[in-house]
Amino acid sequence: GNRVTCIDISEEKIEMLRRGQAPIYEPGLNEMIARNVRGGRLHFTTEYAEALEDAEYIFICVGTPSGVDGEADLQYVRMAAESVARCMTHPVIVINKSTVPVGTGDWVADIIKRSQPEPIDFAVVSCPEFTREGSALYDFMNPDRVVIGSRSREAAEKVAQLHLPLRARIVMTDLRTAEMIKYASNAFLATKISFVNAIAAVCEAVGADVNDVVLGMGYDKRIGEAFLRPGPGWGGSCFPKDSHALVKIAEDAGYDFGLLKGVIDVNEEQFARVADKIARHAGGDVTGKVVAVWGLTFKARTDDLRDSPSIEIVSRLLARGAIVRAYDPAVEPGTTDQRLAGIEVVGDPYQAVEGAEVLAVLTEWDEFKWLDFDKVAEGMAARRVVDARNLLDRTGLARRGFEYEGI
Repeated sequence: GNRVTCIDISEEKIEMLRRGQAPIYEPGLNEMIARNVRGGRLHFTTEYAEALEDAEYIFICVGTPSGVDGEADLQYVRMAAESVARCMTHPVIVINKSTVPVGTGDWVADIIKRSQPEPIDFAVVSCPEFTREGSALYDFMNPDRVVIGSRSREAAEKVAQLHLPLRARIVMTDLRTAEMIKYASNAFLATKISFVNAIAAVCEAVGADVNDVVLGMGYDKRIGEAFLRPGPGWGGSCFPKDSHALVKIAEDAGYDFGLLKGVIDVNEEQFARVADKIARHAGGDVTGKVVAVWGLTFKARTDDLRDSPSIEIVSRLLARGAIVRAYDPAVEPGTTDQRLAGIEVVGDPYQAVEGAEVLAVLTEWDEFKWLDFDKVAEGMAARRVVDARNLLDRTGLARRGFEYEGI
């Protein structure tokens, strides 16, 4: 029931949004946008003055990509804070939603003070987001917790009131602690994934079944089953940059975060391990051989290619001379994204496997489970599958004469 105006500097994105179309692939988002535009609650503009005219709360939700040394690049946060300051006409609460290093809330407050044409009261609040791509709407409406940090108790309580309809636990703390909660959460989830991938490597070496190991571990309430799925490694828009950023934050504070460095190293090793598996099943030397890849996005139910484990693995195969033909439900053939350079992207999973020495499943799209594997077998030069997501039915593949290896 709140009235919201979204600001972006991209005219193209704003025009798309005004038509009810999201510039990203996120299930349910187009419908939510269209419904709220029709209801008169949601508006889009490129003008800060228009958006801030009646605003009580201002959320900064810009990207914070990795910089040269792994630290978060805050140029977009700075630009947003400066623009907000120049257009303020009345007291507001500025809320950092972006993932930012510890101390950024104080830095944003200083920027706004310096950039205001005349002094106007405001407060800065940190309220980090905890949504997963592919299920962002559900995560936002059903959060495990809402974290709110501020120097102003009054501002923090107002932001808490704004979130009360979500009926979630609310953690009230100071600015720096709220910022650290976000980094600590993502780093711990990355640690769980690296840990289970390392356990999977040991299981392969000693002949244990990692799926049953994970099942046995996950029933322990102290551990839990979430993020204990072995795979090709972690990636995406958050875990890599946030893990590197936390290592840098610790380093700048005088602490050598060796544990998290190890988590990052294990992840890099996992990319190499999966590439080696694929090459081994293609006969060792992949020079000039066709490798079919199903899945390019960093996870299913998104079109995000940023730091995708699939692309990390494919790049290693391309460097060895392989010909990679790939299919992904969210990636159109002819896409000019530089991250796909050297990859032949096709619009059909069966086209991807034509003449392939090996098929690699690198993203966990559900539709891959239900394909016609008799047709897949007919198209391939050899019946070999490396399933880096443990997604497919290995028994069914074995009946069709496939050589199968998972994680």
